[in-house]
Amino acid sequence: MNLPVAFVDQLREIFPGDMLALDDATRAAYSYDNSRREALPDAVVFPPAHEQVVALVALCKQHRVPLTARGRGTNTTGATVPLAGGVVASFERMNRIVQIEPGDRLAIVEPGVLNADLQAALSAHGLFWPPDPSSAPFCTIGGNLACNAGGPHAVKYGASRDNVLGLRAVAGNGTAFRSGTHTTKGSTGYDLTRIIVGSEGTLALITEATLKLTPKPSAVRTLRAAYTDMQAAADAVARIMAQPVTPCALEFMDAAALDLIRQQGADAPADAGALLLIEVDGEAETLDAAQAAIEHAAHGDGLIELRSAPDAAEATALWAARKALSPALRTISEDKINEDVVVPVSRIPTLVAYLGELAKEFRIPIVTFGHAGNGNLHVNLLPRNPGERERAEQALPLVFKRVIELAGTLSGEHGIGIAKRDFMPEAVGAGALAMMRDLKDMFDPAGILNPGKLLPEASGLGTRNSGPASRPGPSEVRGPGLIVHGHGKA
Repeated sequence: MNLPVAFVDQLREIFPGDMLALDDATRAAYSYDNSRREALPDAVVFPPAHEQVVALVALCKQHRVPLTARGRGTNTTGATVPLAGGVVASFERMNRIVQIEPGDRLAIVEPGVLNADLQAALSAHGLFWPPDPSSAPFCTIGGNLACNAGGPHAVKYGASRDNVLGLRAVAGNGTAFRSGTHTTKGSTGYDLTRIIVGSEGTLALITEATLKLTPKPSAVRTLRAAYTDMQAAADAVARIMAQPVTPCALEFMDAAALDLIRQQGADAPADAGALLLIEVDGEAETLDAAQAAIEHAAHGDGLIELRSAPDAAEATALWAARKALSPALRTISEDKINEDVVVPVSRIPTLVAYLGELAKEFRIPIVTFGHAGNGNLHVNLLPRNPGERERAEQALPLVFKRVIELAGTLSGEHGIGIAKRDFMPEAVGAGALAMMRDLKDMFDPAGILNPGKLLPEASGLGTRNSGPASRPGPSEVRGPGLIVHGHGKA
């Protein structure tokens, strides 16, 4: 779209100097995210404070210009791609840690603060913020909240939604508001905070967050358990989660993932068909008993090896296998399709077995690993050429269909974005989807905030293969003035 002259003039008043970019290079730099989709915005702005965000939303509402909020673009679902053009608001300059209150176990931060920077600041107080996605060194708190990010420690401490107390935000209708409290208890009206977290910038733009902090444990133990197959590993996961000690991390890798890390030189038992990486934390004097409980639950049919790291160096080495996976996947396929579906823990083997059948049927590599304690599987389809890409796109709807059949859901921490929006009717049902649409209309009646994300088009309800749920090919037009590149920058 071409921005009206009057709109651009007012935009310059709100964002003088280098706070507004209209040049081609900057617009291109903010046109894509880690999903490898892209669409060119008409303008990019860098809000310095809440007041400019209020003025920006009002201006976009007045002129009905699309507005897409952005952190650092690390998401994998296309949630920050400006499908309809318009304005991208990058919050990278709103990066202040406003306040840390150790006594109240809270921190007040702006949305552009990097996750890792916050953790470093909290460490001096003996505290941490539990959400720890793998992109923590680069992703922002605002982005974490937008997608309800989690990470390995969500099994014990919860995801972003469980670790936020309140927000300051601007709704699409122009209303600036605060939600939540500075206390860990509160029962005052509707919980707007939990509605906004995970809404992917479709309801409101977050300008400040009050986060719930957790004391750092004084000790951590790391264990590795190798099993003959995924069924044995999943049975162990069920036993671990059924006993009183909750691990702070419970990760798994399937046979394909283990083959891959072996190729990368990582240590893994040659006869293992599945592997669990387990962490338990707490006070030093209680950790022996906690570890013993976890180890007892981990024992069972199919166990090949159970190893405990004697020191921090060995623990780092054990985690290296898990951390080697994502970069290793890129060596197989630059066009990997990374989905983060969730099923009940007891049904992990059923889904993993089905994924193996799909890999054979569609003749594409599929590698699965993830957060076993939550049933959160990272399913990676790895097409290596155009033919495999086409078959991968045909297989993807079947993955989602099977997940839903197994009483699972489309996403545990990545969100919906473009990638999964057309599967929402099957995932949540017509009644819930209608209420979500009503919420969207209330918060954003003009539909300016992040259009084309999360909720499918009304005409496309139930149409599994329509719209951009799959990655569109290079230069495929989705709408007036919109070009989406499915295999561009990563």
